[in-house]
Amino acid sequence: MKADYLVEMVNDIGAFFTSEAGLKEAPKGVADHIARFWDPRMRREIIAHYQASGGTGLSDVSLKAIALLAQQAALASSGAR
Repeated sequence: MKADYLVEMVNDIGAFFTSEAGLKEAPKGVADHIARFWDPRMRREIIAHYQASGGTGLSDVSLKAIALLAQQAALASSGAR
């Protein structure tokens, strides 16, 4: 899947959670949504985009959410909790 499409999807989810939960809680809501409902390949691709480009195209809320997911993925791959 193209990174541009994933970025658009994350930003749409971010806009929803910002309107529902506010700026403070939105990144966690976005990260939780992606962790629960996105295919693992999509999660890996958006994390790779974040790591390769610094999150080009992501809104502030979405950028924070993907940073959380990247951190969680790194912890999971290292076996840490």
